[in-house]
Amino acid sequence: MTAPLLTTRDLSVTFSDGNGGLHALGAVSFSVLPREFVCVLGPSGSGKSTLLRALAGLLRPSSGTLDFNGLDSPPRIGFVFQQATLMPWRSVLENILLPLELQNLNPAAAHAKAQEMAELVGLQGFENSLPRDLSGGMLQRVALARALIHDPDLLLLDEPFGSLDALTRERMWMELSRLWLARQTTVLMVTHSISEALFLADRVLVLSARPGKIKLDLPVDLPRPRDDDMRYTEPFGRLARQLKAAIE
Repeated sequence: MTAPLLTTRDLSVTFSDGNGGLHALGAVSFSVLPREFVCVLGPSGSGKSTLLRALAGLLRPSSGTLDFNGLDSPPRIGFVFQQATLMPWRSVLENILLPLELQNLNPAAAHAKAQEMAELVGLQGFENSLPRDLSGGMLQRVALARALIHDPDLLLLDEPFGSLDALTRERMWMELSRLWLARQTTVLMVTHSISEALFLADRVLVLSARPGKIKLDLPVDLPRPRDDDMRYTEPFGRLARQLKAAIE
């Protein structure tokens, strides 16, 4: 049996607010297998983004444990936010290169890898473009390439397509699914969309209202690769109804 890459036990986060604290995340326990794609759903304020920030080491849990199993060094984490957060003065290729520059990788090798990632996310021909010249979907492709270029142990996605229009968002589902199948990176993704979660994930975790606790851990037994027609099938609808009931 494959050992989990990540295990949390009773992970809890309370923010100090001068009135006894705001309990954002309460006693969350789950594990994620290597190369697994897990989505996190829940009502607004349930602690979904707080959970990602704790996993990324951007905030310290108030209690509980967080373990990356089987790694001999600190985990490499990739993080993509709802907004692409690119450096506006750097080109597409220069933005993708940034993590490798921070690692002082050989410039020629770094450039070749950045070019490879640009092509993988469908940005060939735009390598020298500035962020101001790109659409919202293209900006998020740059952000994904930048997060993946250093081969992260875990990729965290915090509603990366939430600000895109519906048609672009659905195209990005297809792109992310293709990238995941190609790279097999372990992914934990926060979303508000039931359809997005079911289209992308192997499992969906549903958090309760604040303080967020896991109400449902639902395996998504839909075949891959997935296409748009799958969203209109009975198995997809059955899973969607289970998730909707858990959120409500």
